[in-house]
Amino acid sequence: MKKNVLCFYLLLLPFFLCSSNHARAQQGTVKRPNVIFIFSDDHAYQSVSAYGSKLVQTPNIDRIAKSGAIFRNTFITNAICGPSRACLLTGKYSHVNGYMVNSGKFDIDQEVFPQLLQEGGYQTAWIGKMHLGDIPYGFDYLNILPGQGQYYNPDFVNRQRDTTRIQGYVTDIITGLSLNWLKNRDSSKPFFLVVGEKATHREWLPALEDLGIYDSVDFPLPETFYDDYKGRFAATNQDMTIDKTMRLKEDLKVHTDYVASGIYNRFTPEQKKIFYDYYENKISKSFDEQHLTGDALLQWKYQRYMKDYLATAHGLDRNIGKILDYVDQSGLAENTIVIYAADQGFYLGEHGWFDKRFMYEESLRTAFVMRYPGVIKPGTVFDQFVLGIDWAPTILDIAGIRPPSAIQGTSMLPLLKNNSKKIVPWRNQMYYHYYEFPQPHHVYPHFGIRTTRYKLIRFYGGADAWELYDLEQDPRELHNIYADKKNMKIVSSLKASLQKLIVQFKDDEALQVFGTPVKESNHF
Repeated sequence: MKKNVLCFYLLLLPFFLCSSNHARAQQGTVKRPNVIFIFSDDHAYQSVSAYGSKLVQTPNIDRIAKSGAIFRNTFITNAICGPSRACLLTGKYSHVNGYMVNSGKFDIDQEVFPQLLQEGGYQTAWIGKMHLGDIPYGFDYLNILPGQGQYYNPDFVNRQRDTTRIQGYVTDIITGLSLNWLKNRDSSKPFFLVVGEKATHREWLPALEDLGIYDSVDFPLPETFYDDYKGRFAATNQDMTIDKTMRLKEDLKVHTDYVASGIYNRFTPEQKKIFYDYYENKISKSFDEQHLTGDALLQWKYQRYMKDYLATAHGLDRNIGKILDYVDQSGLAENTIVIYAADQGFYLGEHGWFDKRFMYEESLRTAFVMRYPGVIKPGTVFDQFVLGIDWAPTILDIAGIRPPSAIQGTSMLPLLKNNSKKIVPWRNQMYYHYYEFPQPHHVYPHFGIRTTRYKLIRFYGGADAWELYDLEQDPRELHNIYADKKNMKIVSSLKASLQKLIVQFKDDEALQVFGTPVKESNHF
């Protein structure tokens, strides 16, 4: 009898084990954290008050930092919009994922980390700007802007490539669509949501309610606004200055051609009246009355740029607050990670520029703040070097999914969990490579290494020169000290480290350029 009972239980054992495993899997799925990744476009860390900005206040981005962590040394490996997003999705450098410039198409046949999240039981969605030239797999729900998208009454494209025009302001609409998805998702599964913001991309068009909110503010000129680019050939020959590149009509909306412009033809009559009254009857009229030339014109352009850019950023921060409010009020906060990041840095008049691309600090460095309840203590500050390619393996690791060996980034989870403040082995240098040339801003291709103190850059493709900066002595990167003989040992050491990184990340093009001598006449 006992033998029969034993046999009976042995027969049932696989069922019990299977049920137990299923229950643990279900429990694990429920407990795995949700992730909301808010990803803005061209939002400079210098305009985020959590990073010490005195220009404006960003209370909602700061709110994420205060309730979680701020990362002070987050760097992008190719500071341009589409490639930065490709690095996020793949966890790989641009030369490996194949999306090196904005004009290309992302290879959708390659694996992206949301596919692994899907396989692991996560719901995935991307809403807003994606800007990859094609639509990658890995998302259960997509509602994205075609290309760069429009600020007012934008079109949205779904997975079936159906296009719908939605009336309103793009940042508000993206928030509305995101909240709607959150409310209607399958609540039995964890989720990963990318909120892809268009703000603050050129031409910096604020929400109509935010027009003129900074008109009474006179923003200080950056210390390097009148940079003469001495000793820096590539910086001298770019095409991204506020002085010569920034356009009065399109960028600063002075006497904009309402008939010819596709942007403004999207307006309803009511919207157009508000816009026209502000930019034509106020801004353009004031500009005409002043008859500006020379430095006075340049400084006026800078002020207009800042007022529009920061007003656009104001709407972005307000909408981040709406998302945070929903998370907090819906019961999601305890088990939802909220991340805010920009796709790269941006120039707010430093060196007389706007745009990005260069390996200089303002475009290399980006904002990155993260709220991770139960893991990251509120008010935590991380000074370690974090890269955009680290985001994918980190999210996978958090979800309990082993990052594939092909991913080149490193999971930050050991750093995030290090509440005891023990020393966690981590990088103290990073590798960068930019490609897009000559259009649209004539920034020569270049690659380089940044350490905690130095930055060594190799320009090529027409510039063919090395640059070296001591970030401790020259944080504004005004003095290229590469040719100074007293720095020969530093240069030699940095070149050796740079070569190791090039080999480590399998960058064949850079390796070939690295091995090509630079003419002595090109040393500045």
